[in-house]
Amino acid sequence: MSEKRTEIKAFGEFRLIEHLTSSFKPGNPGTRLGIGDDAAVIEAGDKYFLSSSDFLIENIHFDLTYFPLQHLGYKAVAVNVSDIAAMNGIPRQILVNLAISNRFSVESLEVLYQGIKAACDNYKVDLAGGDTTASPTGLSLCITAIGEADKKDITTRANAREHEIVCATGDLGGAYLGLQVLEREKEVFLSNQQMQPKLEGYDYLVKRQLKPEARMDIIYELQEMKVIPTSMIDISDGLASDILQLSKASKKGFRIFEEQLPIDKKTYETAVEFKLDPTTCVLNGGEDYELLFTIRQDDYEKLKGHPDIHFIGHVQKLEEGNQLITKSGNPVTLKAQGWQNFQ
Repeated sequence: MSEKRTEIKAFGEFRLIEHLTSSFKPGNPGTRLGIGDDAAVIEAGDKYFLSSSDFLIENIHFDLTYFPLQHLGYKAVAVNVSDIAAMNGIPRQILVNLAISNRFSVESLEVLYQGIKAACDNYKVDLAGGDTTASPTGLSLCITAIGEADKKDITTRANAREHEIVCATGDLGGAYLGLQVLEREKEVFLSNQQMQPKLEGYDYLVKRQLKPEARMDIIYELQEMKVIPTSMIDISDGLASDILQLSKASKKGFRIFEEQLPIDKKTYETAVEFKLDPTTCVLNGGEDYELLFTIRQDDYEKLKGHPDIHFIGHVQKLEEGNQLITKSGNPVTLKAQGWQNFQ
């Protein structure tokens, strides 16, 4: 083994994955798409099977000071279902892998699983297996989602084309501001445990952080309208970061417009309250689990009246780069400044 030591944080999550897996090439004919998208794609007769996994680690991804176990169970399922949605697929099963320390009781785990079941019921997925083991400290939860898609419907990150329209669902930045509110109230509580958290008026933002929803409703609606996105990703690491992921996979540039970015009124007001730039929160906040996708211009007429799909920009040549056009008309180069593991 080499004596050279490179710190993991010097690579970052995506570069680390590329570095560690660069020598792995699919050898089985059924592996249609491996590492590098929201889910793996596996041949299954006239359909594709989809599979994706996500870890949630205590004190890295969640803080049980303010994160109810029932919400944690729900969120763990939702974030994996979101990956299946990002492939234009339908989730069918989940596997739950749990590592727990002895500070958790059976009753507390029952509450966790109540949240898992609520999400399974909502997204119509079956709990099909998994593993449970001991942990020396804390709680770790890893869920694998399994789904399927018709071969003609599958959407990856790699097929955006020049002049296509860039769309985003819902509104962005709310989950990040919800986290800021929860962290502020945690600090108040730790300094004086007689104080009750003041969350009135922040309900929407707190829910966006603690109980996000995978946008399966949009997937079903797109199918009904016979619109197949040309590329898609779920917005988990921040809009700017995820645009760059689409850009890299599709080998195209993206131009988005600040005045078109979807932001809720409460998100905007809370950003100002925290002395944060609202646009920065939208671009880099992360954990919104909305969908970012591109469509052909011919599909615009089908979607233009949809109240929850926003047209935020267009695809351009790769050499033109990835840009945000500010409200004053100035181009700003997009940079990935959202959530980064190992930092």
